[in-house]
Amino acid sequence: MSRVLLVEDDEKLAEQVLGQLRGAGLEVDWIADGLEAMTTDPGKYGLWILDLMLPNAYGLDILKHVRESSDVPVLLLSAQNDTKIKVRALELGGDDYMTKPFWPDELLARVQARLRRPDAVHEDRLEYEGVVLDLAARQLLVDGELVETTRVEFDLLALFVRRHGAAIERQWLVDRVLDPSRDGTERTLDVHISRLRKKLGPYGKCIVTVWGVGYRFEGEPAPAHRAFAGGGFGSAGGRADLGAR
Repeated sequence: MSRVLLVEDDEKLAEQVLGQLRGAGLEVDWIADGLEAMTTDPGKYGLWILDLMLPNAYGLDILKHVRESSDVPVLLLSAQNDTKIKVRALELGGDDYMTKPFWPDELLARVQARLRRPDAVHEDRLEYEGVVLDLAARQLLVDGELVETTRVEFDLLALFVRRHGAAIERQWLVDRVLDPSRDGTERTLDVHISRLRKKLGPYGKCIVTVWGVGYRFEGEPAPAHRAFAGGGFGSAGGRADLGAR
């Protein structure tokens, strides 16, 4: 899905971003109010571009609200370069973070990279390196061999590949994958991750520990799913910082 939602209250910046993305052939909707973003259906979009400082709602609160019902990729924009804020944004499920001002072609490249990753929400089969995940049949193949997984292990891996490259908070995984009545603790989650890594064999290294946050999946997409690697977004003469106030 190439439809993008831009949530940004700076009208001048929004116009620049809209022009850049629409010029690349993307369908983009624009919302300037945080409260309106809170009531927007995340499932209508393939990507959100979300500013942190908005009228009527804080960007991180909007992000938390989105994550309650959707795994849609969220790219955060902010004039704040505070590491703690960036880490918190990742903990809450943000997929990327850009500090204003930024180069327009860099923003477009990041948007294209997110949109061109395997559309995990809509595909039944995902492939990363030697790992194949059949979502419909709930089967895992490693280098062509069927590997038995538990319900938790399969759901964890499916969630990882859906949000490939994004740091995912441990407690967020606990809340959405583990059974709270039986094993809903971060320590138990770590045990499941350890077992899953072993079952993935040489690809267990694709599940990377993000210290102080949680985990990130960094497998290389199979050739049919490789992200677009071309350059040349925007002209050299049109390069300008976006977001400077």
